[in-house]
Amino acid sequence: MRAVKSRDTGPELLVAKLLRAADVRYRRDVARLAGRPDFLLTEARIALFVHGCFWHGHTCARGARVPKNNRDYWLAKIARNRRRDRRAARELRAAGYGVWTLWECQLKQALPTRLLTESRRRSG
Repeated sequence: MRAVKSRDTGPELLVAKLLRAADVRYRRDVARLAGRPDFLLTEARIALFVHGCFWHGHTCARGARVPKNNRDYWLAKIARNRRRDRRAARELRAAGYGVWTLWECQLKQALPTRLLTESRRRSG
């Protein structure tokens, strides 16, 4: 578990690269906000979370996979993570922020290419 990073993961670095390419201003790991959003798009007041499918219990194939060892522990942990994510999103919305969640599986598919293409089209 020590090797699992909480920040600067591959998906987060990809999102940071996409935001920079689109010339979007952001802050990273804003501790003062509920849920500690991975990115805060300051001008738009949007809290952006980049979730790993397994850790946050996404509905994709990777997120639905449950380890064979210590199954009860992992099911409980992922359920706690999901409750924490919902609570943080509710608190952020109450504070006037929009909440966006990008999933690891989305970032591995066509989403990054589409985001870059749209941002270039708008700026060009």
